[in-house]
Amino acid sequence: MKSITQFDQEKDTESLIFAFSKLIGLADLSKKVNFKRHSLVSLLMVITWMIKARFARKSLYRCQRAKDFTAKTGRNVLNDGRINWQKLVCLTAVKLISVLKPVIDRRRRLALIVDDTLMARSCSKKTELLAKVYDHDKHEFLTGYRGLTIGWSDGNTFLPVNFALMSTKKKENMIGSQPVTTDQRSIAGRRRTQAQRPMNTVTVELIKQAVAMGISAEYVLFDSWFSSPKMFWQLKQLGLDSVGMLKQTKKVYYRYRGRLYDVKGLYERLAASKMHQKTDYLYSSVVEAEYQGHAFPIRLVYVTKRGSKGKYLVLATTQYKLHPQEIIQLYGRRWQIETYFKAAKQYLALNKSQIQSYDGQCGYIAVTALTYDLLAWQERQSTDDRTLGDLFYLMNEALPDLAFEEALVYLLTAFKEVKAEISATVEQILDNFIKLLPVFIQKQLLRTT
Repeated sequence: MKSITQFDQEKDTESLIFAFSKLIGLADLSKKVNFKRHSLVSLLMVITWMIKARFARKSLYRCQRAKDFTAKTGRNVLNDGRINWQKLVCLTAVKLISVLKPVIDRRRRLALIVDDTLMARSCSKKTELLAKVYDHDKHEFLTGYRGLTIGWSDGNTFLPVNFALMSTKKKENMIGSQPVTTDQRSIAGRRRTQAQRPMNTVTVELIKQAVAMGISAEYVLFDSWFSSPKMFWQLKQLGLDSVGMLKQTKKVYYRYRGRLYDVKGLYERLAASKMHQKTDYLYSSVVEAEYQGHAFPIRLVYVTKRGSKGKYLVLATTQYKLHPQEIIQLYGRRWQIETYFKAAKQYLALNKSQIQSYDGQCGYIAVTALTYDLLAWQERQSTDDRTLGDLFYLMNEALPDLAFEEALVYLLTAFKEVKAEISATVEQILDNFIKLLPVFIQKQLLRTT
């Protein structure tokens, strides 16, 4: 495996992408994800071109043309409704996990992490299945989608393993065009129907699909938007324990010592019992939840909410034998999916797609996930403390903007032609300017001037 140091010296992004594609067997995955094309253009060639475009920080409309096909061909592949993009992301994660498994400590608790993020598109009124979606941060409805994501974590590395681009079924919230197909015999039809089902239902479907394809995990982590006795019970039937934050609502009750309490009522009961508060948490108790006549035990842990005096958070897990500190520590790992969303949006332009078709947007998300997988894999190979952002800019340096360099060369050549008329002060200014340029541009200038 190439180390970060070697890669920094060689600036060989293309060979690294090729090594990653070979590692996950991207060429062999084409048939498994239903890629069908009569030309010589392969899925490997198209995805490699798209990943290079991400590192060059350019859209598919402005990135450098591929050697064997046009940008239009690449966009046509993205818009191909026959390709199962969810399966591609999942199979890639399966392969990477198998590569990482020999070096993962057996004591590690492998977990799936669930969350969604806003995919805002304020200027795309005619985009397929575009809808008004609720932004949990701004507490208002915005135009776009909800990007539901399932990720895998061993505590060190996070990998996206499945996703769904969620819309709405309510006609009053639908802004874009209706789905072009709802035929359940096709991948495109099933994908669009899935986008209009309840998010918690789709979450269980995506987890079930990931487990069936070979994703190994023991726990599922999620926040209060996904927590409910129904979710806990359904995941338990899949052989997975859950760790989630509970909503502090009076609509859900749990049985404790023969009586029903909501989470606030139980807190008051525990506080009135003069139970001593612990150092790392307030209270912990095993209660009984119920769903459709099925009763099952879960452990509740009350944790102080930092920065809010007198307020608390409630964590719950179906693995009630875990110590409260272990539950808190395990739930803290859920933050990795938030860092994935931030990195994907900030560096990989996750929310800047200009594609109008629903299939194309799903393909765009899949390529983003594969690009993130490459960075996560390279970070795992690293022996230093570089972040994913550092790696992204390192890859970006290997794909410089040639037009900008050519402009600099032209400018400096013009100055040399009139060197006799330029004073020593101006020459010193130019030398200082060149020294402030990125190293890879300085090297390029030395080769071309």
